[in-house]
Amino acid sequence: MAHDGAADEANTAPLLASKTEKPRRNMYAFGCATLASMTTILMGYNLALMSGAQLFIREDLGLTDEQVEVLAGSMNVYMLVSILAAGWTADLLGRRGTLVLANGFLMAGALAMSLGGSYAALMAARFVTSIGVGFALVVAPVYNAEISPASVRGVLSSLLDIFVNVGILLSYVSNYALAGLPVHIGWRVMYAIGVLPPVFLAAGVLCMPESPRWLAMRGRQADARAVLVRTSDTAAEAELRLEEIKRVVEAPQDAGVGVWRELIFQPSAMVRRILVCVVGLNFLQQAAGIDAILLYSPLVFKKAGMSSSHAILGATIAIGVVKTCFILVVSFFSDRVGRRPLLMASSGGVAMSLAALALTLCVGEPSPASAAACVTFVLASVAAFSMGFGSLPSTVSAEIMPLRLRAQGASLGMAVNRLTCGVVSMSFISLSAWITMPGCFFLYAGLAATACVFVFVRLPETRGRSLEDMDALFSK
Repeated sequence: MAHDGAADEANTAPLLASKTEKPRRNMYAFGCATLASMTTILMGYNLALMSGAQLFIREDLGLTDEQVEVLAGSMNVYMLVSILAAGWTADLLGRRGTLVLANGFLMAGALAMSLGGSYAALMAARFVTSIGVGFALVVAPVYNAEISPASVRGVLSSLLDIFVNVGILLSYVSNYALAGLPVHIGWRVMYAIGVLPPVFLAAGVLCMPESPRWLAMRGRQADARAVLVRTSDTAAEAELRLEEIKRVVEAPQDAGVGVWRELIFQPSAMVRRILVCVVGLNFLQQAAGIDAILLYSPLVFKKAGMSSSHAILGATIAIGVVKTCFILVVSFFSDRVGRRPLLMASSGGVAMSLAALALTLCVGEPSPASAAACVTFVLASVAAFSMGFGSLPSTVSAEIMPLRLRAQGASLGMAVNRLTCGVVSMSFISLSAWITMPGCFFLYAGLAATACVFVFVRLPETRGRSLEDMDALFSK
């Protein structure tokens, strides 16, 4: 979708700064977004912990390959329940209340997982954890987008993925550090570590203000103005944001058409264009196979010739470090370069790295050289993914959805995202046996390349735009 750059600047300039006041970076908005995003540390921890813990759970409880595959990926399918309910819950309880509820489920799930004594008990514990993860995945990016001034929305929204990556890194460190404990104790301690943090995070969330858009939707205009004054770069911007929110909230709507009907069953042409972007981007992000690498990298490294479990778990820590470091690229450049360039560069980099990984796995016999090349290309794919493809889909989804559809639209996008992730993570071992492991990575590389083309053709640039300005953008 092509746009006139000069017209965009003319339309967005008043939203970024006042002519009579010098803009300032808003540290209060940064603190609120940080607290909201920290809930996702536990998501990353619980999802990636299975990468190493499955080795010990398999031995302790005698699980089969199929049971391990389902246990590892089931959380992504389970969380569809809370993802689809998150929009309604966030509109009922508020963004802040839903995040507190998410932390409650995360605490209960970690405790149940550490005490599980059978495959059925572990599956039930994964379900409880997934409820909290689903709520956090949907509501945290919506809250961050709604609390952030347009000038730094990309930076603050990227905090979500930063903390997911921190959680992934901590899980790999936990796998490595606790691998020496007795088999029946080590993996339980890994999960027990996740019991207390949600309590402190819930207390921190209660200190945050509610989303100004949610307050306005509830008719609490004075409270919304107070929050906007504290989270905007200038007082003039706060008033402008409030007027935009009020205009959207008070816009006449067909009383017979509910949110889901307007979103799914009777969408307008504009809503259909937005849905194509949201659903397509969230599907392709996970279809490119990043979770296959995060969950099954030990199997990939063994296939390449690494035999030492100590070396394999050490290599997974390198994955966590690289993934965490390269997400900073989004923080530094998403508000300078824009969403589209980062997404295209990131997805293109993933495609090339996975294609190189597939070639490495199918050429020659396993050897130290092939193992080193395999680790290099895995790290390259993770680095490319983190540079934009990892965090920007949720940011863009929250930015382009109209206010009246935003919570439910974010839920729909995340449901597609997690369902695709579940299919990838629960099928990798079986798919590798069918089309070989190199075949899997060639497939993922092709889907990543498709994502690059999709962004170029379908996705508009949202950098610096008011959230309420997106309707006009998609009406063109």
